Amino acid sequence: MEKEENQNNASTEQNQDTENETNKPEKNFAEEDKQEPEQETKKEIKEPTPEEKIIELEDKVARTFAEMENQRRRFEKEKEDAFEYGGYSFAKEALNLIDNLDRSKHVLKSDDKLKETEALKKTLEHLDIIKKDLISIFEKNNIKPIESLNKKLDPNFHQAMMEIEDDTKEPGTIIQEIQKGFTIKDRLLRPSLVGVSKKVTIKDEKTEENQENSENK
Repeated sequence: MEKEENQNNASTEQNQDTENETNKPEKNFAEEDKQEPEQETKKEIKEPTPEEKIIELEDKVARTFAEMENQRRRFEKEKEDAFEYGGYSFAKEALNLIDNLDRSKHVLKSDDKLKETEALKKTLEHLDIIKKDLISIFEKNNIKPIESLNKKLDPNFHQAMMEIEDDTKEPGTIIQEIQKGFTIKDRLLRPSLVGVSKKVTIKDEKTEENQENSENK
């Protein structure tokens, strides 16, 4: 009897062991597979060598010097422009003096009471002297008048205000200067306002005859 009980107990213990093994959670192989590449990538990241660090620093220093050089050149250009063209606005306003002198001369010449008088002659002479002095001062400061009369129209220096019929000149030739233009060094201070020539329009003889016939009727 005792032997049978011992055998039964042994069999029950074996059954319990097998149940425990079956109830054990299975290993998650997928998670283990995920963790392995992460560990491998961490191992693959290496710190830069001293030589690589030196090359990187040299590149940064070269870039910094290049930026500093560009800033220096930009500053020099701005300083040069300020020195050469600093009086641009003043010069442009000063041109009004010449315009006012020309207007004054025109008003005096059109005054019937002053025509052909000695006072008018002397006044015009003084105004011409003042104008010449002003232009001389401008030229000393590299402000020069633009030559226009009998020149071809140049949009960079001239602004056409009207067209005048004239067969003696090539079309587009400046035959009248309304307002004188000026340059300051290589820059345009203001364009010359001019009148240019164009061909005389020839009317059709037939249209003229038709007009005469209509008038006679």
